[in-house]
Amino acid sequence: MKLHPKVIEENGRKAFVVLPYEEFVRVQETLEDYADLQELRGARALEYNAPARPLDEIAREMGL
Repeated sequence: MKLHPKVIEENGRKAFVVLPYEEFVRVQETLEDYADLQELRGARALEYNAPARPLDEIAREMGL
């Protein structure tokens, strides 16, 4: 992802960054995707050794 930031200084120090809106939206979506991935990995780790049953068995029980 190519970004085109504009750095704004305050009192001679870098204080803010401004991005074109489309780039901001892409960065925001990427961060949300990363957060979702981390949550998924955490949930998968918690369920790693959980007992499981085949889907067709559950479907039969439900009459599907």
